[in-house]
Amino acid sequence: MPHDNHIQAGNILRPLTIPAIAVVISLAAILAASGCKERSGGDSHGAAKVAHAEGDGHDHGKGGEADHVDEVKLTADAVERYGVKVEAAQLWALRPTIVTPARVAFNAEAMAHVGSPLRGRVVEIKVRLGQEVKKGDELCIIESPELGEAQADLLQKRVAKDSAGPVVDLAKASWDRAKGLYDQTQGTTLTEVQRREAEYKAAVAAQRSADAAVTASENRLHLLGMGQAAVDEFLKTGEVAPRYAIHAIIDGQVVQREVTLGELVSPDREAIMVLANLANVWVLADVPEAKLAEITNGAKAWIKIGSADSRLEGTVAYISPMVDMTTRTAQVRIEVATKDLPIKPGMFAQVEIVTSATLGADPVLVVAVPDVAVQTVEGGPAVFVPVEGEPNTFAKRSVTIGKTVGGLVPIYSGLVEGEKFVAAGTFILKADLGKGSAAHAH
Repeated sequence: MPHDNHIQAGNILRPLTIPAIAVVISLAAILAASGCKERSGGDSHGAAKVAHAEGDGHDHGKGGEADHVDEVKLTADAVERYGVKVEAAQLWALRPTIVTPARVAFNAEAMAHVGSPLRGRVVEIKVRLGQEVKKGDELCIIESPELGEAQADLLQKRVAKDSAGPVVDLAKASWDRAKGLYDQTQGTTLTEVQRREAEYKAAVAAQRSADAAVTASENRLHLLGMGQAAVDEFLKTGEVAPRYAIHAIIDGQVVQREVTLGELVSPDREAIMVLANLANVWVLADVPEAKLAEITNGAKAWIKIGSADSRLEGTVAYISPMVDMTTRTAQVRIEVATKDLPIKPGMFAQVEIVTSATLGADPVLVVAVPDVAVQTVEGGPAVFVPVEGEPNTFAKRSVTIGKTVGGLVPIYSGLVEGEKFVAAGTFILKADLGKGSAAHAH
């Protein structure tokens, strides 16, 4: 008798023979044995994973549709090469911040404009632009006729002073002798005694004038840049030296050199060189007047330069008491130590300043991760977490996030405290995930 079992092919029902039934039962058993097992953890997994070209540092899926979507497997070499780093999620106390544009500037309190105190010609330049110098180092040598004339004048004044001493002594002796003759024997007249007294007093006045002239001449040399030690040495030798060395007055770097060899210089020029100590710089932020009340001196701030992922930390050191009438902003100065940091005056920056709005109360603790750990995948934020039991395998995890604060992104859902996540190197995971999605779509 005919069997009741049928298989549908198009719109035609055909009776199944006993051998056909056996084939169908065998095929069902094979499919059941090779089916995917759902992973315990709550994450959903797809059926395919991208296959990579050989030699790219990644393991290659061999199961085709049997692999899981939203997962990326790397080799140990690729993990090290791309800096993939896994950390445990932590709770952070995040305060509100203000983000505003800024610019990097020299620390004006650690700069020096070096000029020439005398007129002359530059005959030697000791430093190059960008060179580091110490206080007291020679910067350049100036040959100045003015300095030579002042030195010669001092020599003349010293001769006049030395000559005035014997004249005083001689006038004093003559006056004393005349007084003795007049008092003892009336051997001279009173008029003669008074005349010699007048001569003595004139000699004393001339000596004082010579002393004053020497002092004035020395002071002139001091004004021209010669120290007392140099003046004393010059007086010992008596040799006119019209060359003058300009020295660095602070430790720093030569950031401007506005002079060339053979150029004439004078005190009228504001500076022939500018030195700056770059141990720390100023970051000047323009804060809207409506936000000024939320910022206080000493507040922590983070600075981002250009497209760099890293942020620099600084402190608010000064808040301008004046608001610009045009922009309605006030300048806020943030001091940043620059040791081994790629930050230069003139760069544009973005600053994030912690406000004082909640300083009176402890902020709510929230799970937060570095902003580089969060990637935008399929239009939404996501992090990557290591897959348990599968080394160097990472799964995409969708999360709900808040506003970035100081380089940290608050996670409101999708990641809990203590859970492992990829804190660095997520860009390569996102790239590989994108390749897998593209391959699966085809």
